[in-house]
Amino acid sequence: MSCDLAIIGAGPAGMAAAVEAADLGLSVAVIDENPAPGGQVFRSLERAGGDPALRGDFAAGRPLIRAFRAARIDYRPATTLWHLDPEAGLLSVVAAGASMTIAANRVLLATGAQERPVPIPGWTLPGVMTAGAAQTLLKTAGAVPAGRTVLAGQGPLLLLLAAQLSRAGAPPALILETTPKGRLRAAIRASGLLAGAPLLAKGLGLLAATRRIPRLRAVTGLRAEGDGRVGRVSWDGGSAACDTLLLHEGVVPATHIPLALGLDHDWDPAQRCWRPRIDDYGATSDARVAIAGDGAGIGGWQAAISAGRLAAVDAARRVGRLTAEGFARRAGLLLAQRRSALALRPFLDALYGPPDWVLAPPDDEVLVCRCEEVTAGQVRAAARLGASGPNQLKAYLRAGMGPCQGRLCGTTLAALIAASRGTTPEAAGTLRPRAPYKPLTVAELAGR
Repeated sequence: MSCDLAIIGAGPAGMAAAVEAADLGLSVAVIDENPAPGGQVFRSLERAGGDPALRGDFAAGRPLIRAFRAARIDYRPATTLWHLDPEAGLLSVVAAGASMTIAANRVLLATGAQERPVPIPGWTLPGVMTAGAAQTLLKTAGAVPAGRTVLAGQGPLLLLLAAQLSRAGAPPALILETTPKGRLRAAIRASGLLAGAPLLAKGLGLLAATRRIPRLRAVTGLRAEGDGRVGRVSWDGGSAACDTLLLHEGVVPATHIPLALGLDHDWDPAQRCWRPRIDDYGATSDARVAIAGDGAGIGGWQAAISAGRLAAVDAARRVGRLTAEGFARRAGLLLAQRRSALALRPFLDALYGPPDWVLAPPDDEVLVCRCEEVTAGQVRAAARLGASGPNQLKAYLRAGMGPCQGRLCGTTLAALIAASRGTTPEAAGTLRPRAPYKPLTVAELAGR
């Protein structure tokens, strides 16, 4: 099959882009790994939207999902993109055990974000997981942790999950905040508070909703301890019993596919991660590929919706479905909406930047590449022997060569190498992923 616009991902950005593009008369195909639209933010909303534990922004996605379901869109759930040839406009996808090809005049990557890894001693113990994973279980299965749950880290999602678990009848026993001292003062100087007042009010509401949960601030030296599974969490100066430990240090753009395509990227000095280089409408360094939503830079679901619509409007202009005047009129309004949604980002980025010990774990025994069981000490040793970046590291170790293809360890490898060689993660660079972007069986490939 062929289409005007192929969209990868059916989160807020992907759904908004699909609805806008279909409304402008484009033929649209949406490739989504999940079984239903929503992405991470609105995951399982059609089924779990009435859950009182998930009220608030979760339910706000209903109109968008309804519009997406009603639009003339070729929606392909439970389908995975494993290769993209931008020059030919060909997408290779796999679904129901068989691979197939889709041709598209333009491709929009709306693959969202991923949680930043938090490699601490004991993070591979059963019972230790990310806050995002716990939220996924809550949304998809109504499951909450049993026993004493401790949340450790920083960022809006940590507070949101604490409030949701409390409403579900399973309030956390303790919150360990890792935001370093002095960050709030620096974040206030970064401004954005006045323009971002509506979002700030939501954050203050989460603080109020979780005020009864004991918390410690400026925590360092996190460690998960236990025999066979986590039973205790320790930190510099203290410890507490723990049946489930949920870690979170913010989210970063999912750059796996953009890096594999060789698209230009820029270093984000505030959040200390890479982000694809895009223009105001999501266009990248490749003439056929655009990126919208958190995959191009963390901004939240409201900004992602505006970005998705901007990318769709730009696609319509490129195929001649919009005049210059029509494009300018639509784009101007959407740009203003996105600016408003991003107004609080300077404050949040300054407040929740990752501490050094999160980026480069100081304990040599910590596993940093879980797929290949490579430790921080092994990476440091390879850096001293001459590994100057994550790609060069492959000549010494198998770090980044497992099933996740470096999604989880890539940023940590770069930070460790940089610290060992007296340079920066930006200078150390990134892993260069290759297709297939996700593991693919021979049977699936042969089934095309």
